[in-house]
Amino acid sequence: MRFKNLDLNLLAALDKLIHLRSVSRAAEELSITQSAMSNALNRLRQHFDDPLLVQVGRRMELTPRAIALEQPVRDILVRIDAAVATPPGFDPETSTRRIGLMVSDYSLHTIVPPFLAAVASKAPSMRVDVKPQQNLPQLQLERGDTDLLIAPGLYSSPDHPSERLLLDPMVCVLDADNPAVRDGLSMEAFLEAQHVVMVPPNTGESFAARVMREAGLSVQIAVTSFSFASLPDLVRSTRRIALVQDRLARRMARLGGLAVLDPPLTLPALEQRVQWHTIRGQDPALEWLRAELHASIAKETE
Repeated sequence: MRFKNLDLNLLAALDKLIHLRSVSRAAEELSITQSAMSNALNRLRQHFDDPLLVQVGRRMELTPRAIALEQPVRDILVRIDAAVATPPGFDPETSTRRIGLMVSDYSLHTIVPPFLAAVASKAPSMRVDVKPQQNLPQLQLERGDTDLLIAPGLYSSPDHPSERLLLDPMVCVLDADNPAVRDGLSMEAFLEAQHVVMVPPNTGESFAARVMREAGLSVQIAVTSFSFASLPDLVRSTRRIALVQDRLARRMARLGGLAVLDPPLTLPALEQRVQWHTIRGQDPALEWLRAELHASIAKETE
């Protein structure tokens, strides 16, 4: 199909080329040959009278024209997918939908397992692709790279609908033999202790780091990790402290050898929300999944 002399089949190729900045990787994503993708790029260059991607050293860089096209092209494809690929009806017992769910490893180790267990029992043929949360996760939602995003309210996009899932207080995790468990965790002990902290691999800022910074506190960092879920284990057999969400701390403490204490100051709780693209607001499968997610979390807190 053509629109103003542009073969609309080329839009998918343009989207991948802009996003990946690689002919070979774009071809792999669309399951076509590299030669076919090179041909698509040449046709796009002719249509727009612009090189779109140019070689700079060993990398391909976008031209200003390609940068200007990035968001409009992505919006078109997301809308087409929502209109064409989303079935009008939904029956969980027979659905074979493939759903993208983007989460942090905190959510992956706390609310996601019981949620997916419930989905498995009610929608046995549905496939859920759990994807790692990235820096600025709202951009992945904008691009249509995920159907549902579970993220702190701080990082949710104001341009798309969302619902609160839970509030999770921040707590301190210590080895069970740490003297602070017996003597109490004073502010002095908290600041003098060595801390284990999560540093996102994408150079973002964790929620714990943010609330500490906003409280004007600076602690001694002994260990950094890319994973929230690893923090409780990394304080075992040490005098170190990790500031983590209560749900995660309690889960790890059940394994034994750890203690969970309130921090010596009041810190804001983590607000976790689920979000979806505006144009998918009437998708019955996503409505059902959101309801199951709320029900699963409510059951866990009973």
